[in-house]
Amino acid sequence: MRFSVSLPLTLLLSLGGAALSFAQPGTIPTEAQAVAKTVRPEAIRAAMRFLADDALEGRKPGTRGFALAANYVQTQLEALGLQPAGENNTYRQAVPLRRWQVREKTSSLTLSNKGNNQLLTYGKQFILNPNPDHADSDVNAPVVFVGYGVSAPELGYDDYTNIDVKGKIVAYANGAPTAFPSNQRAYYSSAKAEMAAAHGAVGVLSFSLPTDLRNRIETAAPRARQGIYRWLDKRGKPQRTFPSLKGSASLSDSAARLVFANAGTSFTDAVAAALKNRPQAFPLNISVRMRTQTDVVEDVAGQNVVAVLPGSDPILKNEYIVYVAHLDHLGIGRPVNGASTPGDSIYNGAHDNASGVAINLETARLFAALPKAPRRSIVFVGVTGEEMGLLGSDYFASNPTVPKEKIVANFCLDMPFFFHPLLDIVPYGAEHSSLGRETKLAADFVGVQISPDPIPEQTVFMRSDHFSFVRQGIPAIYIKSGSQTGNPKLDGTKLNLDWRATIYHSPQDDINQPFDFNAAAKHVQLQFLIGYLAAQADSRPTWNKADFFGTKFGQTSVIK
Repeated sequence: MRFSVSLPLTLLLSLGGAALSFAQPGTIPTEAQAVAKTVRPEAIRAAMRFLADDALEGRKPGTRGFALAANYVQTQLEALGLQPAGENNTYRQAVPLRRWQVREKTSSLTLSNKGNNQLLTYGKQFILNPNPDHADSDVNAPVVFVGYGVSAPELGYDDYTNIDVKGKIVAYANGAPTAFPSNQRAYYSSAKAEMAAAHGAVGVLSFSLPTDLRNRIETAAPRARQGIYRWLDKRGKPQRTFPSLKGSASLSDSAARLVFANAGTSFTDAVAAALKNRPQAFPLNISVRMRTQTDVVEDVAGQNVVAVLPGSDPILKNEYIVYVAHLDHLGIGRPVNGASTPGDSIYNGAHDNASGVAINLETARLFAALPKAPRRSIVFVGVTGEEMGLLGSDYFASNPTVPKEKIVANFCLDMPFFFHPLLDIVPYGAEHSSLGRETKLAADFVGVQISPDPIPEQTVFMRSDHFSFVRQGIPAIYIKSGSQTGNPKLDGTKLNLDWRATIYHSPQDDINQPFDFNAAAKHVQLQFLIGYLAAQADSRPTWNKADFFGTKFGQTSVIK
């Protein structure tokens, strides 16, 4: 299934930067205004065409195709005069990656109740997650239901209140209360294993609510069976794991109902309470035995590309604005007959994320074209392993090649969605820090409105590389196109969701889609102007007072 976008004649502008229109300049410095107007939509298209070409074979980390993409980005940044900012005075940072996979034939999940044992069927009723910390783990414990598995007392919600889960397996529904603000909902949807471990659980069982079709194991099984990747520290220890959790499984809808068979509260009533955002926890009066045998499948020599434009201020040049976009995609996979070429098996990743890389390359060109470099230094990073779990950005943010305490802001681009004119944006993160001011100034100059998140259920705030920096206490901005299209018959949110349902992570994500490169050029201007204003400011960006993420992760001062 493909779609096309019909644009009004007045919007079919030439691809030259001079064709783009601007609002009143506000307080944007003259030199930045002049440079922003030189943006080249055709350069974005050309870079995307190269990065999404079949010759790069989907840019999977550790492959020849990824190496070609990394070489391309390095040469482009080098040609602009940016200096090496990787390891050992190079443009590269090594990112050691490892993949683990469950050995299905010797792994199992059994339900037990009063001596009656029921062995579930792998791939149909459950999927086990690999356990990087334990090659052979076996856990047998009673199960406690903990609603969404969310402990958020600052939001007046805690599923773990008045329940002891130490030494037990917790079961919870995917997602988070819909009453939460969008970004907090995204965070708590993704931090459940961490919370379960913090409360003393020894295993987790997750399942989708009947109304949530996105995370069912029927659709998740093929990718889950490919295993998981993690980055390794200098001792060879995998990171972002929870050794105290001896077992972790995803359940089908039918298996979840079996787990509730002996509970004092029915599955239907528990689901109803979750949908009403009610905290809940109670024993399920059943035990589960999970045995997980995990094999190391491969080690991958990942690489980030890192370059810097040194700042011009003798003091502030030692602080850094970091731009990231992920270079990798899914490589070669299952053939899909609906692609441009029948039976195509190359997952080109044109939108995901050749688009973000191309936009950041043009952003780098604008910075390099300034008559004088910004006061702070500007770092551009093409990261690896985003599709494996934000691994390259997490590695860089945890082990930066510049002093971590001197990284003052991050800007990320990933699938900004430019299939229609850019009339409004959703700047994820702008409401959490002082970067919201720069974002508003840039948006006003470019002539776009700022809109709220139209798809909070997609938990976008947790799903790209900016969050690796938020986790390190660094204010970050991640901009996506909004829902306005300029055509009353064209719903931007529906277009976005349809694309995610039919083209996302498939060979159909190639360069032959109806991209609006003038809209992409506006994304360049936004990236450039917000970063430029932050780089020129006397003070580094700060978290807003009492901000959720600033309080949880912030290492810098907050606005008083």
